[in-house]
Amino acid sequence: MASNSVLFVCLGNICRSPIAEAVFRKMAADAGVVDKWRIDSAATSTYEIGNPPDYRGQACMKRHNVPMRHVARQVTKDDFMSFDYILCMDESNLSDLKRKANAVKNRKAKIELLGSYDPQKQLIINDPYYGSDQDFEKVYEQCLRCCKAFLEMNS
Repeated sequence: MASNSVLFVCLGNICRSPIAEAVFRKMAADAGVVDKWRIDSAATSTYEIGNPPDYRGQACMKRHNVPMRHVARQVTKDDFMSFDYILCMDESNLSDLKRKANAVKNRKAKIELLGSYDPQKQLIINDPYYGSDQDFEKVYEQCLRCCKAFLEMNS
């Protein structure tokens, strides 16, 4: 049974958070600890609920041999009570999550920026939605660094 849990969050749950989820899941699997983790991702908004990850993000993950299967969903009140960590991508996500968390009495989740784990100190993971394939590569690289540091700190 999973003893740790992490929820990755961005605005729409089709670019950054599903990439972080896929990267972390593969990293945990490669380290032999995936069964000790509950791993998911979600959105602060309702814009993309039910949609698959952005095709450019899927192509990026395929290039790096990282399996990705996800359907966008919105953060729920239950998430704040059931996850240990909620790691988000930017200041806007952080303020939305903190506002939502205030409405949840029994919350246990620690809400942080995923970038706070970046050894290169890049706090914000920029949304690649209006960018290029290269912007998705940057998100992948940053998620790789952050997830590695996060996993090492929580293993």
